[in-house]
Amino acid sequence: MNKVLPLAVTAFAILAFATLFLVILPAAQIRGIEPAPGLEPYTEAEARGREHYVDLGCYYCHSQQPRSSDQAPDPQRGWGRPTTPADYVYDEPHTLGTMRTGPDLMNVGKRLPSEGWHLTHLYQPRAVSPSSLMPAYPFLFEVKAEAGPDDRVVAVPEEHAPEEGVVVAKQSALDLTAYLLSLDRSYPPARRDLRDLGYGEEG
Repeated sequence: MNKVLPLAVTAFAILAFATLFLVILPAAQIRGIEPAPGLEPYTEAEARGREHYVDLGCYYCHSQQPRSSDQAPDPQRGWGRPTTPADYVYDEPHTLGTMRTGPDLMNVGKRLPSEGWHLTHLYQPRAVSPSSLMPAYPFLFEVKAEAGPDDRVVAVPEEHAPEEGVVVAKQSALDLTAYLLSLDRSYPPARRDLRDLGYGEEG
């Protein structure tokens, strides 16, 4: 019984220490971060597409955090410069990801700027990347006997195309593609961000 009070005090001190260094100080550090120069807020379509990205769990297999060369060969892979906190100002919830079953997507809008490519890839990944492990998302599309004047027809190779009709993108597919195309953080980061994160003055 005499040891209960010291044990409780010790437990509280450990909890307070952890809360201070893992929650309070990091929150204070990022509270005043301004959007990076060149970063624009998401449009309505891009924001809806981001919601689809989250709902579909894309961040389970794709990261959005290119790292510096001393941590990983991400720049050599063509994934762009290391990101800084200012690159994520408009992202909530954050979708940094923890696995890389697929490539990092933070700059996929710059690497692959074709809407048609993304639509085909979402409909059937193997149509553009034969060795892809990514699941197909045919429910983001519909097959019509004939496309209407406002329909966005998706180019699908014969071996993956439906037996009859054409593949047309639903609004959800167009929104998700708009979000993917918006992922371009190739603008130069602020020097302050680079210095604070230990990247030096080089991008």
